Amino acid sequence: MAAVTRGSFGLFRLLLSHQYRRRCFRPQALVRSMQPLVSRCDRSLQMLGSRALHVSVARPGPIVQFKLSDIGEGIMEVTVKEWYVKEGDRVSQFDSICEVQSDKASVTITSRYDGVIRRLYYDVDATALVGKPLVDIETESSSDVIQEEDVVETPAMAREEHTHQEIKGHKTQATPSVRRLAIENNIKLSEVVGTGKDGRILKEDILNFLAKQTGAILPPAPPPPPPAAAARPVGTPAPLKPAPAPPKPVFTGKDVTEPLKGFHKAMVRTMTAALKIPHFGYCDEVDLSRLVSLRTELRSKVEGRGVKLSFLPFFIKAASLGLLHFPILNASLDEGCQNITYKASHNIGVAMDTSQGLLVPVVKNVQMLSVLDVAVELNRLQALGASGQLGTNELSGGTFTLSNIGSIGGTYAKPVILPPEVAIGALGKIQVLPRFDEEGQVVRAHIMNVSWSADHRIIDGATMCRFSNLWREYLENPASMLLDLK
Repeated sequence: MAAVTRGSFGLFRLLLSHQYRRRCFRPQALVRSMQPLVSRCDRSLQMLGSRALHVSVARPGPIVQFKLSDIGEGIMEVTVKEWYVKEGDRVSQFDSICEVQSDKASVTITSRYDGVIRRLYYDVDATALVGKPLVDIETESSSDVIQEEDVVETPAMAREEHTHQEIKGHKTQATPSVRRLAIENNIKLSEVVGTGKDGRILKEDILNFLAKQTGAILPPAPPPPPPAAAARPVGTPAPLKPAPAPPKPVFTGKDVTEPLKGFHKAMVRTMTAALKIPHFGYCDEVDLSRLVSLRTELRSKVEGRGVKLSFLPFFIKAASLGLLHFPILNASLDEGCQNITYKASHNIGVAMDTSQGLLVPVVKNVQMLSVLDVAVELNRLQALGASGQLGTNELSGGTFTLSNIGSIGGTYAKPVILPPEVAIGALGKIQVLPRFDEEGQVVRAHIMNVSWSADHRIIDGATMCRFSNLWREYLENPASMLLDLK
Protein backbone atom coordinates (compact mmCIF):
# COMPACT_ATOMS: atom_id res chain seq x y z
CA MET A 1 0.00 0.00 0.00
CA ALA A 2 2.81 2.46 0.95
CA ALA A 3 4.76 1.59 -2.20
CA VAL A 4 1.73 2.22 -4.34
CA THR A 5 1.18 5.55 -2.58
CA ARG A 6 4.80 6.64 -3.12
CA GLY A 7 4.68 5.61 -6.75
CA SER A 8 1.44 7.50 -7.33
CA PHE A 9 2.81 10.60 -5.66
CA GLY A 10 6.06 10.31 -7.69
CA LEU A 11 4.00 10.43 -10.85
CA PHE A 12 2.13 13.45 -9.49
CA ARG A 13 5.45 15.15 -8.69
CA LEU A 14 6.70 14.51 -12.23
CA LEU A 15 3.54 15.97 -13.75
CA LEU A 16 3.73 18.97 -11.43
CA SER A 17 7.32 19.68 -12.48
CA HIS A 18 6.38 19.31 -16.13
CA GLN A 19 3.50 21.77 -15.77
CA TYR A 20 5.70 24.33 -14.07
CA ARG A 21 8.34 24.00 -16.79
CA ARG A 22 5.74 24.64 -19.44
CA ARG A 23 3.88 27.53 -17.80
CA CYS A 24 6.36 29.40 -15.58
CA PHE A 25 9.03 31.87 -16.55
CA ARG A 26 11.51 30.45 -13.93
CA PRO A 27 10.51 26.79 -13.63
CA GLN A 28 13.66 25.54 -11.90
CA ALA A 29 13.36 28.00 -9.03
CA LEU A 30 9.71 27.17 -8.49
CA VAL A 31 10.34 23.44 -8.57
CA ARG A 32 13.15 23.80 -6.00
CA SER A 33 10.87 25.83 -3.77
CA MET A 34 8.24 23.06 -3.95
CA GLN A 35 10.65 20.28 -2.99
CA PRO A 36 10.22 20.59 0.83
CA LEU A 37 6.41 20.47 0.48
CA VAL A 38 6.64 17.49 -1.90
CA SER A 39 8.86 15.62 0.54
CA ARG A 40 6.52 16.25 3.48
CA CYS A 41 3.50 15.11 1.44
CA ASP A 42 5.37 12.01 0.37
CA ARG A 43 6.16 11.08 3.99
CA SER A 44 2.58 11.81 5.12
CA LEU A 45 1.06 9.67 2.40
CA GLN A 46 3.47 6.87 3.28
CA MET A 47 2.32 6.94 6.90
CA LEU A 48 -1.33 7.21 5.89
CA GLY A 49 -1.04 4.26 3.57
CA SER A 50 0.56 2.17 6.28
CA ARG A 51 -2.22 3.00 8.76
CA ALA A 52 -4.97 2.37 6.23
CA LEU A 53 -3.49 -1.04 5.55
CA HIS A 54 -3.36 -1.81 9.27
CA VAL A 55 -6.98 -0.78 9.94
CA SER A 56 -8.58 -2.44 6.95
CA VAL A 57 -7.35 -5.96 7.74
CA ALA A 58 -10.15 -8.05 9.25
CA ARG A 59 -9.25 -11.18 11.15
CA PRO A 60 -11.54 -14.13 11.81
CA GLY A 61 -13.04 -13.71 15.24
CA PRO A 62 -14.63 -16.11 17.71
CA ILE A 63 -17.68 -18.19 16.89
CA VAL A 64 -20.64 -16.74 18.80
CA GLN A 65 -23.84 -18.60 19.65
CA PHE A 66 -26.64 -16.27 18.58
CA LYS A 67 -29.48 -17.09 20.98
CA LEU A 68 -33.18 -16.52 20.43
CA SER A 69 -34.07 -13.46 22.50
CA ASP A 70 -37.23 -13.02 24.53
CA ILE A 71 -39.90 -11.68 22.16
CA GLY A 72 -42.32 -10.75 24.93
CA GLU A 73 -45.87 -11.73 25.87
CA GLY A 74 -44.53 -14.65 27.92
CA ILE A 75 -43.68 -16.59 24.76
CA MET A 76 -41.17 -19.38 25.46
CA GLU A 77 -41.15 -21.25 22.15
CA VAL A 78 -41.64 -20.46 18.48
CA THR A 79 -41.78 -22.35 15.19
CA VAL A 80 -39.10 -21.67 12.59
CA LYS A 81 -41.07 -20.92 9.42
CA GLU A 82 -38.30 -19.92 7.01
CA TRP A 83 -34.52 -19.48 6.90
CA TYR A 84 -33.14 -16.52 4.97
CA VAL A 85 -29.54 -17.76 5.31
CA LYS A 86 -27.64 -21.03 5.03
CA GLU A 87 -24.37 -22.26 6.47
CA GLY A 88 -21.45 -20.38 4.92
CA ASP A 89 -23.44 -17.21 4.14
CA ARG A 90 -21.97 -13.87 5.20
CA VAL A 91 -24.29 -11.58 7.18
CA SER A 92 -24.13 -8.06 8.54
CA GLN A 93 -25.92 -6.39 11.42
CA PHE A 94 -29.69 -6.07 10.78
CA ASP A 95 -29.63 -8.72 8.01
CA SER A 96 -32.62 -11.06 8.27
CA ILE A 97 -31.74 -14.53 9.54
CA CYS A 98 -35.08 -16.31 9.78
CA GLU A 99 -38.80 -15.92 10.36
CA VAL A 100 -40.36 -17.48 13.44
CA GLN A 101 -43.99 -17.81 14.43
CA SER A 102 -45.40 -17.89 17.93
CA ASP A 103 -49.02 -18.46 18.89
CA LYS A 104 -49.51 -14.69 18.68
CA ALA A 105 -47.56 -13.32 15.71
CA SER A 106 -44.81 -13.81 13.15
CA VAL A 107 -41.42 -12.21 13.84
CA THR A 108 -38.36 -11.82 11.65
CA ILE A 109 -35.08 -12.34 13.54
CA THR A 110 -32.17 -10.14 12.47
CA SER A 111 -28.43 -10.57 12.99
CA ARG A 112 -26.62 -8.79 15.80
CA TYR A 113 -23.16 -9.40 14.34
CA ASP A 114 -21.11 -9.14 11.17
CA GLY A 115 -19.73 -12.52 10.21
CA VAL A 116 -20.31 -15.91 8.60
CA ILE A 117 -23.07 -18.38 9.46
CA ARG A 118 -21.43 -21.59 10.66
CA ARG A 119 -24.39 -23.58 11.99
CA LEU A 120 -28.19 -23.58 11.91
CA TYR A 121 -29.63 -25.25 14.98
CA TYR A 122 -33.15 -25.92 13.66
CA ASP A 123 -34.86 -27.16 10.53
CA VAL A 124 -37.92 -25.48 9.02
CA ASP A 125 -41.08 -26.17 11.10
CA ALA A 126 -38.96 -27.16 14.12
CA THR A 127 -39.68 -25.65 17.54
CA ALA A 128 -37.06 -23.19 18.81
CA LEU A 129 -36.81 -22.29 22.49
CA VAL A 130 -36.25 -18.77 23.81
CA GLY A 131 -32.78 -18.42 25.29
CA LYS A 132 -31.35 -21.34 23.32
CA PRO A 133 -28.89 -21.03 20.40
CA LEU A 134 -30.45 -20.25 17.04
CA VAL A 135 -27.32 -20.04 14.85
CA ASP A 136 -23.54 -19.92 15.24
CA ILE A 137 -21.86 -16.88 13.70
CA GLU A 138 -18.12 -16.57 13.13
CA THR A 139 -17.66 -12.90 13.90
CA GLU A 140 -15.12 -10.56 12.32
CA SER A 141 -12.43 -9.00 14.53
CA SER A 142 -10.94 -5.63 13.58
CA SER A 143 -9.80 -2.46 15.31
CA ASP A 144 -12.91 -0.69 14.04
CA VAL A 145 -15.14 -3.21 15.81
CA ILE A 146 -13.12 -2.95 18.99
CA GLN A 147 -13.37 0.83 18.99
CA GLU A 148 -17.12 0.58 18.40
CA GLU A 149 -17.63 -1.73 21.37
CA ASP A 150 -15.21 -0.05 23.80
CA VAL A 151 -16.26 3.53 23.13
CA VAL A 152 -16.18 5.90 26.09
CA GLU A 153 -19.15 8.16 26.63
CA THR A 154 -18.21 11.83 26.24
CA PRO A 155 -19.83 14.84 27.95
CA ALA A 156 -21.28 15.87 24.58
CA MET A 157 -23.14 12.55 24.38
CA ALA A 158 -24.42 12.95 27.92
CA ARG A 159 -25.92 16.34 27.09
CA GLU A 160 -28.03 14.91 24.27
CA GLU A 161 -31.62 14.04 25.12
CA HIS A 162 -32.22 10.37 25.94
CA THR A 163 -28.51 9.51 25.74
CA HIS A 164 -27.63 9.78 29.42
CA GLN A 165 -30.04 7.44 31.19
CA GLU A 166 -29.57 5.71 34.51
CA ILE A 167 -30.78 2.33 35.71
CA LYS A 168 -30.60 1.89 39.47
CA GLY A 169 -27.83 4.46 39.70
CA HIS A 170 -25.71 3.03 36.87
CA LYS A 171 -25.18 4.53 33.43
CA THR A 172 -26.54 2.56 30.54
CA GLN A 173 -23.91 1.15 28.20
CA ALA A 174 -24.43 1.67 24.48
CA THR A 175 -22.37 2.67 21.48
CA PRO A 176 -22.99 5.98 19.68
CA SER A 177 -24.75 4.24 16.79
CA VAL A 178 -27.15 2.54 19.23
CA ARG A 179 -27.82 5.84 21.01
CA ARG A 180 -28.46 7.53 17.69
CA LEU A 181 -30.94 4.78 16.75
CA ALA A 182 -32.73 5.29 20.08
CA ILE A 183 -32.93 9.06 19.57
CA GLU A 184 -34.30 8.68 16.04
CA ASN A 185 -37.10 6.44 17.35
CA ASN A 186 -37.74 8.48 20.55
CA ILE A 187 -36.78 5.57 22.81
CA LYS A 188 -35.45 6.02 26.33
CA LEU A 189 -32.48 3.75 26.90
CA SER A 190 -33.52 3.31 30.53
CA GLU A 191 -36.56 1.37 29.30
CA VAL A 192 -34.55 -1.06 27.16
CA VAL A 193 -33.06 -4.25 28.60
CA GLY A 194 -29.55 -4.81 27.25
CA THR A 195 -28.54 -8.32 26.23
CA GLY A 196 -24.87 -7.56 25.53
CA LYS A 197 -21.89 -8.02 27.80
CA ASP A 198 -22.40 -6.41 31.24
CA GLY A 199 -25.88 -5.30 30.21
CA ARG A 200 -24.72 -3.33 27.16
CA ILE A 201 -27.64 -2.28 24.94
CA LEU A 202 -27.23 -3.56 21.40
CA LYS A 203 -28.88 -2.49 18.17
CA GLU A 204 -30.99 -5.64 18.20
CA ASP A 205 -32.32 -4.70 21.66
CA ILE A 206 -33.52 -1.35 20.27
CA LEU A 207 -35.16 -3.01 17.27
CA ASN A 208 -36.87 -5.65 19.43
CA PHE A 209 -38.09 -2.96 21.84
CA LEU A 210 -39.44 -0.92 18.95
CA ALA A 211 -41.20 -3.96 17.49
CA LYS A 212 -42.90 -4.73 20.81
CA GLN A 213 -44.08 -1.13 21.26
CA THR A 214 -45.40 -0.58 17.74
CA GLY A 215 -46.13 -4.08 16.56
CA ALA A 216 -43.80 -3.52 13.68
CA ILE A 217 -42.25 -6.65 12.25
CA LEU A 218 -38.83 -6.46 10.73
CA PRO A 219 -39.29 -8.22 7.38
CA PRO A 220 -36.68 -8.99 4.75
CA ALA A 221 -35.69 -6.09 2.53
CA PRO A 222 -38.69 -5.39 0.26
CA PRO A 223 -38.31 -5.46 -3.51
CA PRO A 224 -38.07 -2.11 -5.28
CA PRO A 225 -41.50 -0.53 -5.85
CA PRO A 226 -42.98 -0.68 -9.33
CA PRO A 227 -42.85 2.48 -11.45
CA ALA A 228 -46.54 3.08 -10.91
CA ALA A 229 -45.93 3.52 -7.18
CA ALA A 230 -44.30 6.90 -7.82
CA ALA A 231 -47.61 8.29 -9.06
CA ARG A 232 -49.41 7.38 -5.83
CA PRO A 233 -50.17 10.42 -3.63
CA VAL A 234 -47.90 10.90 -0.64
CA GLY A 235 -49.26 9.46 2.61
CA THR A 236 -51.58 6.90 0.99
CA PRO A 237 -51.09 3.16 1.58
CA ALA A 238 -49.63 0.91 -1.07
CA PRO A 239 -52.08 -1.14 -3.14
CA LEU A 240 -52.92 -4.52 -1.68
CA LYS A 241 -51.13 -7.52 -3.08
CA PRO A 242 -53.27 -10.51 -4.03
CA ALA A 243 -53.12 -13.40 -1.60
CA PRO A 244 -50.94 -16.31 -2.76
CA ALA A 245 -52.79 -19.13 -4.48
CA PRO A 246 -53.44 -22.12 -2.20
CA PRO A 247 -51.31 -25.19 -2.89
CA LYS A 248 -52.84 -28.00 -4.89
CA PRO A 249 -54.07 -30.88 -2.71
CA VAL A 250 -51.94 -34.01 -2.74
CA PHE A 251 -53.44 -37.38 -1.79
CA THR A 252 -50.88 -39.50 0.02
CA GLY A 253 -53.14 -42.31 1.27
CA LYS A 254 -51.54 -42.13 4.74
CA ASP A 255 -52.65 -40.71 8.07
CA VAL A 256 -50.56 -37.77 9.22
CA THR A 257 -50.14 -36.74 12.86
CA GLU A 258 -48.43 -33.50 13.78
CA PRO A 259 -48.31 -31.35 16.95
CA LEU A 260 -50.38 -28.19 17.27
CA LYS A 261 -48.25 -25.11 16.64
CA GLY A 262 -48.52 -21.35 16.36
CA PHE A 263 -51.96 -19.91 15.73
CA HIS A 264 -53.69 -23.28 15.83
CA LYS A 265 -52.36 -23.83 19.33
CA ALA A 266 -53.56 -20.37 20.35
CA MET A 267 -57.03 -21.09 18.92
CA VAL A 268 -57.33 -24.24 21.03
CA ARG A 269 -56.47 -22.30 24.17
CA THR A 270 -58.79 -19.37 23.34
CA MET A 271 -61.78 -21.47 22.34
CA THR A 272 -61.40 -23.70 25.39
CA ALA A 273 -61.69 -20.58 27.55
CA ALA A 274 -64.63 -19.33 25.44
CA LEU A 275 -66.66 -22.48 26.15
CA LYS A 276 -66.81 -21.42 29.80
CA ILE A 277 -68.94 -18.42 28.76
CA PRO A 278 -72.74 -18.90 28.57
CA HIS A 279 -73.50 -17.57 25.09
CA PHE A 280 -76.69 -15.75 24.17
CA GLY A 281 -77.52 -15.49 20.46
CA TYR A 282 -79.56 -12.90 18.55
CA CYS A 283 -80.07 -12.51 14.78
CA ASP A 284 -81.55 -9.81 12.57
CA GLU A 285 -81.46 -8.55 8.99
CA VAL A 286 -80.35 -5.15 7.74
CA ASP A 287 -81.43 -3.35 4.56
CA LEU A 288 -78.24 -1.81 3.17
CA SER A 289 -79.76 -0.31 0.02
CA ARG A 290 -78.98 3.30 0.99
CA LEU A 291 -75.49 2.37 2.18
CA VAL A 292 -74.82 0.61 -1.15
CA SER A 293 -75.70 3.83 -2.99
CA LEU A 294 -73.57 5.94 -0.65
CA ARG A 295 -70.55 3.67 -1.01
CA THR A 296 -70.87 3.70 -4.78
CA GLU A 297 -70.83 7.50 -4.70
CA LEU A 298 -67.83 7.72 -2.36
CA ARG A 299 -65.73 4.83 -3.65
CA SER A 300 -64.19 6.60 -6.64
CA LYS A 301 -63.29 9.63 -4.52
CA VAL A 302 -61.71 7.50 -1.81
CA GLU A 303 -59.81 5.32 -4.28
CA GLY A 304 -58.38 8.54 -5.74
CA ARG A 305 -56.61 8.87 -2.38
CA GLY A 306 -55.22 5.36 -2.68
CA VAL A 307 -57.68 3.78 -0.23
CA LYS A 308 -59.97 0.83 -0.91
CA LEU A 309 -63.43 1.46 0.59
CA SER A 310 -65.49 -1.60 1.49
CA PHE A 311 -68.64 -1.86 3.59
CA LEU A 312 -66.67 -3.00 6.65
CA PRO A 313 -65.52 0.51 7.76
CA PHE A 314 -69.18 1.56 7.98
CA PHE A 315 -70.05 -1.55 10.00
CA ILE A 316 -67.16 -0.89 12.39
CA LYS A 317 -67.93 2.80 12.86
CA ALA A 318 -71.64 2.10 13.41
CA ALA A 319 -70.69 -0.46 16.08
CA SER A 320 -68.51 2.13 17.82
CA LEU A 321 -71.35 4.66 17.84
CA GLY A 322 -73.61 2.00 19.31
CA LEU A 323 -71.10 1.13 22.03
CA LEU A 324 -71.25 4.75 23.21
CA HIS A 325 -74.89 4.11 24.13
CA PHE A 326 -74.36 0.55 25.41
CA PRO A 327 -70.91 0.53 27.08
CA ILE A 328 -71.55 -2.82 28.78
CA LEU A 329 -70.96 -4.47 25.39
CA ASN A 330 -67.46 -2.97 25.41
CA ALA A 331 -66.56 -4.35 28.82
CA SER A 332 -64.80 -7.31 30.41
CA LEU A 333 -65.58 -9.55 33.37
CA ASP A 334 -62.88 -10.68 35.78
CA GLU A 335 -62.18 -14.38 36.35
CA GLY A 336 -63.96 -14.37 39.69
CA CYS A 337 -67.05 -12.75 38.13
CA GLN A 338 -66.93 -10.02 40.78
CA ASN A 339 -66.06 -6.91 38.76
CA ILE A 340 -66.91 -5.40 35.37
CA THR A 341 -64.39 -3.16 33.62
CA TYR A 342 -65.87 -0.74 31.11
CA LYS A 343 -63.27 -0.09 28.40
CA ALA A 344 -62.74 3.53 27.37
CA SER A 345 -61.31 2.66 23.94
CA HIS A 346 -63.32 0.97 21.23
CA ASN A 347 -60.72 -1.50 19.94
CA ILE A 348 -62.77 -3.46 17.43
CA GLY A 349 -61.33 -6.73 16.21
CA VAL A 350 -62.03 -7.98 12.71
CA ALA A 351 -61.90 -11.76 12.25
CA MET A 352 -59.84 -12.32 9.11
CA ASP A 353 -59.21 -15.45 7.08
CA THR A 354 -55.50 -15.64 6.18
CA SER A 355 -53.07 -18.21 4.85
CA GLN A 356 -52.04 -18.81 8.47
CA GLY A 357 -55.60 -19.46 9.62
CA LEU A 358 -58.13 -17.34 11.50
CA LEU A 359 -56.62 -14.13 12.87
CA VAL A 360 -58.31 -11.18 14.54
CA PRO A 361 -56.39 -7.93 13.95
CA VAL A 362 -57.69 -4.95 15.90
CA VAL A 363 -58.62 -1.45 14.74
CA LYS A 364 -57.67 0.66 17.77
CA ASN A 365 -59.61 3.67 19.16
CA VAL A 366 -62.40 3.58 16.60
CA GLN A 367 -64.28 6.18 18.67
CA MET A 368 -61.60 8.67 17.57
CA LEU A 369 -61.58 7.70 13.87
CA SER A 370 -63.62 8.68 10.84
CA VAL A 371 -64.94 6.12 8.36
CA LEU A 372 -62.03 7.00 6.07
CA ASP A 373 -59.53 6.53 8.91
CA VAL A 374 -61.00 3.10 9.61
CA ALA A 375 -60.72 2.19 5.91
CA VAL A 376 -57.04 3.21 5.82
CA GLU A 377 -56.27 1.10 8.90
CA LEU A 378 -58.19 -1.87 7.50
CA ASN A 379 -56.18 -1.66 4.26
CA ARG A 380 -52.98 -1.76 6.32
CA LEU A 381 -54.11 -4.73 8.41
CA GLN A 382 -55.31 -6.66 5.36
CA ALA A 383 -51.97 -6.12 3.62
CA LEU A 384 -50.09 -7.35 6.70
CA GLY A 385 -52.42 -10.34 7.01
CA ALA A 386 -51.96 -11.30 3.35
CA SER A 387 -48.17 -11.27 3.76
CA GLY A 388 -48.21 -13.03 7.14
CA GLN A 389 -46.68 -10.02 8.93
CA LEU A 390 -49.33 -9.17 11.54
CA GLY A 391 -47.56 -8.26 14.78
CA THR A 392 -48.50 -8.64 18.42
CA ASN A 393 -49.73 -5.05 18.60
CA GLU A 394 -52.18 -5.64 15.73
CA LEU A 395 -53.50 -8.87 17.26
CA SER A 396 -54.00 -7.81 20.87
CA GLY A 397 -56.07 -5.39 22.92
CA GLY A 398 -59.49 -6.02 21.35
CA THR A 399 -62.64 -5.02 23.27
CA PHE A 400 -65.35 -5.97 20.72
CA THR A 401 -65.27 -8.11 17.58
CA LEU A 402 -66.98 -8.31 14.19
CA SER A 403 -66.55 -11.39 12.00
CA ASN A 404 -67.15 -10.74 8.30
CA ILE A 405 -67.98 -14.33 7.42
CA GLY A 406 -70.10 -13.09 4.51
CA SER A 407 -66.99 -12.23 2.53
CA ILE A 408 -66.56 -15.99 2.07
CA GLY A 409 -70.20 -17.08 2.07
CA GLY A 410 -73.17 -17.86 4.28
CA THR A 411 -75.91 -15.75 5.76
CA TYR A 412 -76.06 -16.75 9.43
CA ALA A 413 -73.43 -17.92 11.92
CA LYS A 414 -73.05 -18.66 15.61
CA PRO A 415 -69.95 -16.64 16.54
CA VAL A 416 -67.93 -17.57 19.60
CA ILE A 417 -66.94 -14.79 22.01
CA LEU A 418 -63.21 -14.08 22.33
CA PRO A 419 -62.46 -13.72 26.05
CA PRO A 420 -62.08 -11.37 27.86
CA GLU A 421 -64.59 -9.66 25.54
CA VAL A 422 -68.32 -10.05 26.16
CA ALA A 423 -69.86 -9.67 22.68
CA ILE A 424 -69.21 -10.49 19.02
CA GLY A 425 -71.09 -10.10 15.75
CA ALA A 426 -70.99 -12.20 12.57
CA LEU A 427 -71.89 -10.47 9.30
CA GLY A 428 -73.47 -12.52 6.52
CA LYS A 429 -73.19 -11.94 2.79
CA ILE A 430 -75.15 -9.13 1.15
CA GLN A 431 -77.96 -10.46 -1.07
CA VAL A 432 -80.28 -8.71 -3.49
CA LEU A 433 -83.77 -9.84 -2.38
CA PRO A 434 -87.36 -8.67 -2.96
CA ARG A 435 -88.86 -6.56 -0.20
CA PHE A 436 -91.91 -4.36 0.24
CA ASP A 437 -91.43 -0.60 0.39
CA GLU A 438 -93.54 1.84 2.43
CA GLU A 439 -96.19 1.92 -0.31
CA GLY A 440 -96.47 -1.86 -0.47
CA GLN A 441 -94.58 -2.20 -3.74
CA VAL A 442 -92.06 -4.96 -4.29
CA VAL A 443 -88.57 -3.50 -4.71
CA ARG A 444 -84.99 -4.72 -4.97
CA ALA A 445 -83.23 -4.53 -1.59
CA HIS A 446 -79.68 -5.29 -0.49
CA ILE A 447 -80.15 -7.46 2.59
CA MET A 448 -77.49 -8.61 5.06
CA ASN A 449 -78.06 -10.85 8.06
CA VAL A 450 -76.21 -10.31 11.31
CA SER A 451 -75.73 -12.80 14.14
CA TRP A 452 -74.76 -11.57 17.62
CA SER A 453 -73.40 -13.56 20.57
CA ALA A 454 -73.17 -12.04 24.05
CA ASP A 455 -72.02 -13.12 27.50
CA HIS A 456 -75.33 -13.91 29.18
CA ARG A 457 -73.81 -13.53 32.64
CA ILE A 458 -73.84 -9.73 32.34
CA ILE A 459 -75.79 -8.99 29.12
CA ASP A 460 -79.49 -9.69 28.74
CA GLY A 461 -81.48 -10.15 25.57
CA ALA A 462 -83.11 -6.72 25.68
CA THR A 463 -79.74 -4.93 25.80
CA MET A 464 -78.42 -6.92 22.85
CA CYS A 465 -81.61 -6.26 20.90
CA ARG A 466 -81.52 -2.50 21.52
CA PHE A 467 -77.86 -2.29 20.51
CA SER A 468 -78.58 -4.24 17.32
CA ASN A 469 -81.53 -1.97 16.48
CA LEU A 470 -79.37 1.14 16.87
CA TRP A 471 -76.54 -0.36 14.82
CA ARG A 472 -79.05 -1.30 12.10
CA GLU A 473 -80.53 2.22 12.11
CA TYR A 474 -77.11 3.75 11.48
CA LEU A 475 -76.55 1.48 8.48
CA GLU A 476 -80.05 1.70 6.99
CA ASN A 477 -79.91 5.50 7.26
CA PRO A 478 -76.22 6.39 6.90
CA ALA A 479 -76.95 10.11 7.22
CA SER A 480 -78.04 9.50 10.84
CA MET A 481 -74.43 8.60 11.69
CA LEU A 482 -73.51 12.26 11.17
CA LEU A 483 -75.60 13.25 14.19
CA ASP A 484 -73.36 11.30 16.58
CA LEU A 485 -69.99 11.86 14.90
CA LYS A 486 -67.58 14.03 16.89
